[in-house]
Amino acid sequence: MNATHLQLAGNVANSNERLENENRRIFDALGVFAINLMGSPGSGKTHLILRTIQGLSAQLQIGVVEGETTSVTLDSEQVMASGVPVTEVNTGGIAGVDATMLSRAMAKLPLSQLDLVLVENVGNLILPASPRLGTHSNVLVASVPEGDDKPYKYPSIYSSADVVILNKTDLLPAVPFDLAYFRRGIQRVNPAALVFPLSAYTGADVHRWFDWLFEQCGLPKKASAMQQRPE
Repeated sequence: MNATHLQLAGNVANSNERLENENRRIFDALGVFAINLMGSPGSGKTHLILRTIQGLSAQLQIGVVEGETTSVTLDSEQVMASGVPVTEVNTGGIAGVDATMLSRAMAKLPLSQLDLVLVENVGNLILPASPRLGTHSNVLVASVPEGDDKPYKYPSIYSSADVVILNKTDLLPAVPFDLAYFRRGIQRVNPAALVFPLSAYTGADVHRWFDWLFEQCGLPKKASAMQQRPE
């Protein structure tokens, strides 16, 4: 890479960092806790969002940013049907939502009325260059059917996560999955990460995720939040 290319790359990186800082400043000024929700296709990110909306929308005002790689908007339509504010980001097939895309999406949400924003990033275990986007936390959704070896195969995205949700635990009796081995993999690359095994489908153990969200939003824990299966 020649000097011109290096300078351009540096300018882009600096611009991204400035926009990340500006996104974060806006969230902080309005008292909104924002999450970058990452994970592979099929891990259950959308179902987790629906479960969270169902369980917490009576206590928290929630908004959603849906990252899409194409014009197909099935996830957005599902979340929109829940009644919360939703806006879409079409990444045009690139690795994921970036700070610029998030900034544009933020302008379409009623941020001053919200407590929590969930950014559903596109399905991908290859970490984007700028994983935090100006959000407060990275939450990685893994799932039992993916296998227990993913922290070892994709250490970069696991090392960037503040929280790892192991979804679809209702399948543990039917799928070979060593939970202790999975936890050791996370511990090896990211000992500070919180790990919440749960089932967004059945609602099993979602109260730990809910309690964490309440704490991050500065509210008392309410483990009695709804845990029924989303319709």
